[in-house]
Amino acid sequence: MEKMNEFGRKSSALRLQDVTKIFPQPDGSGEVVAVDHVSLDVEDGQLVTLLGPSGCGKTTTLRMISGFEYPTSGRVLIGERDVANLPPNKRDISMVFQSYALFPHLCIWENIAYGLKVKKLSKEEVLEKTRQVIDLMQLKGMEMRFPNQLSGGQQQRVALARAVVIEPSVLLFDEPLSNLDAKLRVYMRDELRSIQQRLGITSLYVTHDQSEAMAISDRVVIMKDGVMVQVGSPQAIYEDPADMFVANFIGRANFLKGTLREVDAGGTAYVTVGDRTMKVPNPGSAMPAAGEPCVLMFRPEHVRLTEDAEKGLPARVTRSTYFGTNIEYELHLGEESAVAQIFNPQQTLRRNAGDSVCMEVDLGSARVLRMDRQEENV
Repeated sequence: MEKMNEFGRKSSALRLQDVTKIFPQPDGSGEVVAVDHVSLDVEDGQLVTLLGPSGCGKTTTLRMISGFEYPTSGRVLIGERDVANLPPNKRDISMVFQSYALFPHLCIWENIAYGLKVKKLSKEEVLEKTRQVIDLMQLKGMEMRFPNQLSGGQQQRVALARAVVIEPSVLLFDEPLSNLDAKLRVYMRDELRSIQQRLGITSLYVTHDQSEAMAISDRVVIMKDGVMVQVGSPQAIYEDPADMFVANFIGRANFLKGTLREVDAGGTAYVTVGDRTMKVPNPGSAMPAAGEPCVLMFRPEHVRLTEDAEKGLPARVTRSTYFGTNIEYELHLGEESAVAQIFNPQQTLRRNAGDSVCMEVDLGSARVLRMDRQEENV
């Protein structure tokens, strides 16, 4: 039986169960595993984002959900129905594309109403549903315009309107904001999230932009080399990354090489960096074993510059960049480097390239991570 959400629109959970996609090499020399045994639950009404670098498998995963690719193995469930081998038009999904994919010869009203006419709804239903979504997307007064008469942001609203008007069980987004300029992109991501929450449609969103993922997601999936590296809320992934890759990909991170000396009964880690032993009260869930190499991970905003040698590590400023709301300092610490981000720079002592300082890290916000194998071999 169809499940109805609180907005009166049908919506369903989306589940991937052990989904794998293997492509043959173009030259016939072998195979490429693009997606490797991925399992994921997107609960009814949630927006989950797939995030990762190019080639990580996020777009292939989206295409298997949409029906543009079929999985080599595994199941794709919408509600209780396995749609893995069904064509796109049998899956009860809608997709918003990066290129908008509007019909250039149809006016805005006709673009939005197109899917309803394909479903052979009555003329009255088409009129009512199209009118409702035009109001929702704030497109009133533009109905008779054509796509080439609209701005990029307006075209994206039309593309979203066309996707939601048919009331799909699942809504898919394929980097929908990447063609917009930076300011409009921020505005549209907030609008998109607001509309998704109002409608309560289960949604999967693909992007390579980590700030976009942080801003709109209930949960974020970090992918690398076809596998899911970490799944969690934006806050959990930012504050407790599973490894150095995740820490560096979601936000910006500093890493200092060291050794994990011990972890006491209260969970506090003692990390030796150079000739200093640092007490890390909340080291996180990705520590190595005691005695092994590690990295002390901290964000640029976790750094304070001081002249007190007992509180900080000696460093030299190599570059100073003023952004208005904050100022960034690149720091050289012997063989390693770090970035400090100081907010409200008008109220702080200005540093210049060449200045000697001490870098004080907020160890309450730092995490202790296993060292990547490539770092171990450096």
